[in-house]
Amino acid sequence: MLNLEDYAIHFVGLKEGKHQFEYKINNTFFEEFDYQEFSKSDIQVEVTLIKKNTHLEFDFHIKGKVEVECDLTLEHFDLPIENSLYLVVKFGDEYKEVDEELLFIPHGQYDFQIEQFIYECVALSIPQKKIHPGVEDGTLDSEILEKLNHHSIDREKDLKNNETDPRWDKLKKLLKD
Repeated sequence: MLNLEDYAIHFVGLKEGKHQFEYKINNTFFEEFDYQEFSKSDIQVEVTLIKKNTHLEFDFHIKGKVEVECDLTLEHFDLPIENSLYLVVKFGDEYKEVDEELLFIPHGQYDFQIEQFIYECVALSIPQKKIHPGVEDGTLDSEILEKLNHHSIDREKDLKNNETDPRWDKLKKLLKD
């Protein structure tokens, strides 16, 4: 279970200026969000808070690795991730998210919960298509990859044979006419 107090930055007692916070997160953190894109994670989070008289500026930087499943071969591999997120928090009458970089919180609030922003920063760093590095450089030996290569269309072979379907030839003739 995630202790939300660990991710609350109490800014009222802080002096104006720059403050650093560091977190090390793993899958326990993501279980709270029911996020299951990866099986293992080891991520360092650095949060820089610049406290000013009228607002707060947060700069989130994440770096680490997550174990994901390759979309082609279903092999697990460590995917390095790195991402940043910038957020300005101003004070207003009520909580209001203007856009992805500007947020209003009520006057009188003394802390700010950052776990949602850490989660978003990590989730947005995961690519939609995850390909094992061994697939890209040709060093991965996998049964699934062999079957994919066996059943794939060999375009070079087709170009060398230079044989085309006669139906296409008739269609090409229509384009020329």
